[in-house]
Amino acid sequence: MEEEDQRKVTDLVIELVRRLLSQQNPQNASPNSPHFSQSLRYALRILSSRLTPSVSPDADAVAESIKRRLATQGNSSDALTFADLYTKFASKNGPGSVNNKWAVLYLLKIISEDRKNAISGMDSSVFLPNLGLNDDEMGNDLRVLNAKENREKAWKNGVLLVSKDPENLREISFREFGNLVEEENEVTEEVLVRDVLYACQGIDGKYVKFDSNLDGYALSDSIKVPRATRTIVRKLCELGWLFRKVKGYISESMDRFPAEDVGTVGQAFCAALQDELSEYYKLLAVLEAQSTNPIPLVSENASSGNYLSLRRLSVWFAEPMLKMRLMAILVDKCKALRGGAMAGAIHLHAQHGDPLVHDFMRRLLRRVCSPLFEMVRSWVLEGELEDIFAEFFIVGQPVKAESLWREGYRLHAGMLPLFISQSIAQHILRTGKSINFLRVCCDDRGWADAATEAVAAAGVTTRRGGLGYGETDALQSLVMEAAKRIDKHLLDVIYKRYKFKEHCLAIKRYLLLGQGDFVQYLMDIVGPELSEPANTISSFKLAGLLESAIRSSNAQYDDPDILDRLRVKMMPHGTGDRGWDVFSLEYDARVPLDTVFTESVMTRYLRIFNFLWKLRRVEHALIGAWKTMKPNCLTSHVYTKLQHAVKLQLLSTLRRCQVLWDEMNHFVTNLQYYIMFEVLEVSWSNFSNEMEVAKDLDDLLAAHEKYLYSIVEKSLLGERSQTLYKSLFVLFDLILQFRSHADRFYEGIHELQARTAESSLSSQDKNKSRQTKDKSSEPGSWIREGRKALTQRASEFLQNMGQELDALATEYKSLLEGFLTELPVQQHVDLKFLLFRLDFTEFYTRQHATM
Repeated sequence: MEEEDQRKVTDLVIELVRRLLSQQNPQNASPNSPHFSQSLRYALRILSSRLTPSVSPDADAVAESIKRRLATQGNSSDALTFADLYTKFASKNGPGSVNNKWAVLYLLKIISEDRKNAISGMDSSVFLPNLGLNDDEMGNDLRVLNAKENREKAWKNGVLLVSKDPENLREISFREFGNLVEEENEVTEEVLVRDVLYACQGIDGKYVKFDSNLDGYALSDSIKVPRATRTIVRKLCELGWLFRKVKGYISESMDRFPAEDVGTVGQAFCAALQDELSEYYKLLAVLEAQSTNPIPLVSENASSGNYLSLRRLSVWFAEPMLKMRLMAILVDKCKALRGGAMAGAIHLHAQHGDPLVHDFMRRLLRRVCSPLFEMVRSWVLEGELEDIFAEFFIVGQPVKAESLWREGYRLHAGMLPLFISQSIAQHILRTGKSINFLRVCCDDRGWADAATEAVAAAGVTTRRGGLGYGETDALQSLVMEAAKRIDKHLLDVIYKRYKFKEHCLAIKRYLLLGQGDFVQYLMDIVGPELSEPANTISSFKLAGLLESAIRSSNAQYDDPDILDRLRVKMMPHGTGDRGWDVFSLEYDARVPLDTVFTESVMTRYLRIFNFLWKLRRVEHALIGAWKTMKPNCLTSHVYTKLQHAVKLQLLSTLRRCQVLWDEMNHFVTNLQYYIMFEVLEVSWSNFSNEMEVAKDLDDLLAAHEKYLYSIVEKSLLGERSQTLYKSLFVLFDLILQFRSHADRFYEGIHELQARTAESSLSSQDKNKSRQTKDKSSEPGSWIREGRKALTQRASEFLQNMGQELDALATEYKSLLEGFLTELPVQQHVDLKFLLFRLDFTEFYTRQHATM
């Protein structure tokens, strides 16, 4: 029965197609005509369609839409007529009436819209022509609605039939559709899907192969497929091109390992990429299993079937494509990078708003940064620099023990990743340096307990892999706790075990001449020795004199270790140098103190010592001159023996000598006060305070450097005060020259007194007179020439000494005026206090103004 009904329906369709074609062209109505067969297949496809409309089944809404459409087109009368017809149509219920009224109205609406929206330029022979029906042949209920539409123009499109057709017609339509697809495609979609899956694994398929010219996978131009299919294949095969890039990088890097340009971070990066590719392989395995299922034709259950088409493959590949693109970008970025620089470059791509990308990059970075964080953990807690391939942002180099802290380790900015701040990196560097300094220079193992306490306080584990990317707070907590405890332990060792403060005080007392009794006694006993030519002085003898000065002063109560470090040093000397010019003291700063008292630091201490020693020598010379010049019975006795004119001349010369000594003593005393109190003591006080608040060895080094710099600058030894320094030393030489003149002057007076006394005793003791006569026969003797000649020679001597003193006074005045003139223009503010002390009565200022 069903077969007979199907045959009747098919005969009716054939007859309908034949009539439609005969009205257009009788030749096309022949059953043997290709156009007739194509039109018949098209009609069957339309009639067997099972597509459902995308609107809700509401008859009133469809009717209202039709009425509104007629009204907007200016057919108000037709709209009223349609409303009247719909009222009658909707009121009919019961046997013989239409049950699915909204479907009928929707069909009529679609037919009308299809005629209005026919695609321009399309070959009308592909579609069925409109059957020219009269108004009487149409149903009474639809006559008014479609009369105007039939008169306008013929249909150019098929009809979307919303009704159920017999199952056999659907199958026929599907078979016909399959035949059309086979005619348009030389290769089936199943084969293309398998080839795409091969290409996504970097393998050439039967039809999809890698084209080196295009640098990608593509279908051959000779294969007949629709353009849309070719486009989607090319887009899907982009995943294969990306896979080749990533896989090639992994293979190349692993082949070169353990080359230095790969390193452990590069190896970790390759391992992370390989893990992602493993997940990608699992997906491809699932997709390959699905690709074996045939692709069904269009049907109701096709969307839920377990098969794989190109469009479904594009959906499956959406997430892998995104990840593979990211990996390819990272591969290109990291080709020339390694270590921390590679981790920093990958970190830049993790700053993304997409949660999928962010999670993927975070997972990748945790693997990549694992070797880097392990280096940080090992360096901070153990002081071990496990960096075989030079990937860490801390670089070490072999140096001597005294240079370990300053030159042994440094930061490599190019290897510092962006997720580790510069401040944290400095703390990491210093913590590891402190451990190595304690281990190598201090021979101390107490840092291990401090590191254990730091781990406990930070709340992290000491096992490998305990730190990772994204745990910035944990890293910072561990580094800060370790730095605080290890630096504190280091300072305790320096202060208590190696007595750093005591050594600094010893340098101040002995090299900076702060131990007054020691310095005075040393200068007294070495003075005669140092007055000899430098090349005739024995350093062993000077060392013995140093020991004598120590035993004869309060220095003997110092720590023997400190006194053992104090030694005599003879600087290089040239022809004509005296012992005063080459004598100096040095302090032997051994490991680990030589980290602070380096060779360059001790050189600056030597410069300061030479300056202070010269100042003390000048002071000592003036004191010696005063001992000679002070009024005594010798000078008073000479006054009574000389003529009045010579006596006045002697008194004038003595006064000039005394005045010049007073001026020089005023200058030296105030300069020495400024150096010893306003420079050395103030700088030491500041240094002591900074030592108390120092938190690490770097702070201690900075405080000592500041202390030494302050002394050098305030003592006129800095680069900016070189002109003033030279003027000062010329003044010192002039004062020493005055001492020699004063000595000669008073030696002459002493000789004058002796010769006068001998002359008066010559008549009393013949024996003594004979001896005196022998002496008077010496050339240049004053007594030989008699008393008159003695008076004349005394006058000449005093005149010469007076002229020399006047010359010295004039030169001294000129040099001092130049020195005081240069003081105000110095940049250091403390030098203004020196000017104030030297000219507190403004004597020199007024004197300069009157000139």
